[in-house]
Amino acid sequence: MPLKILRLVSMLLVALVVGLAFAHVLERPAKMHYDAAFYIALQKSLYVHWGPPQLGGFLEPLAIAATGLTAFFNRKRGFILSANLVSLLLLLLAFPLVFFWWVAPANAGFAAASLSSIPADWTALRSSWETGHVIRFVLQFLALALLGWSLTLDAPHGASS
Repeated sequence: MPLKILRLVSMLLVALVVGLAFAHVLERPAKMHYDAAFYIALQKSLYVHWGPPQLGGFLEPLAIAATGLTAFFNRKRGFILSANLVSLLLLLLAFPLVFFWWVAPANAGFAAASLSSIPADWTALRSSWETGHVIRFVLQFLALALLGWSLTLDAPHGASS
C-alpha cells in the first residue's frame, strides 16, 4: 500500500474514533442529569453496539495499528515521524490506558447492574465513564490534528488553500 494511502487511512480511522468520542462529549451534559434507572438503561441499550464484536470495537485498534505503521514507514522523515509518533502515543494513552483506567471499570459496573439492582456507587461509575470519554476525546483529537498537520507538510510549496 503506498505510503500516502496508508497515511490517509490512518487519519480516517482516527477521525472515526474521534467521532465516537465526540458523541460521548456532546451527550455528557444531558446524561449527567439522568436518574440512575434511565442512565443504566441507556448504557445497557445504546452503547452495547460500540464495542466488540461490533465495528466500533475494532476502529480504535485499527487506528492505532495504522498510525504505528505510518510512523514506521516515515521513520526517516523528521517532523512527519515526530508527529506520527506523538499521535501514536496520544492514541495509546487514550486506549488502552485511559480506557482501562476510567471507562472499562464503569462498563463492568453497569454491565453487572440491573434496573432492580442499581449499584450504590452508580454516580461514581457515571463520573468515571463520562470523564474517561472526555479525556479520550481530547487525546484522540490532538492525535488527529497532528496527523492532519503532518499531511500538510507534504503539500507542494505555493499550493493554494
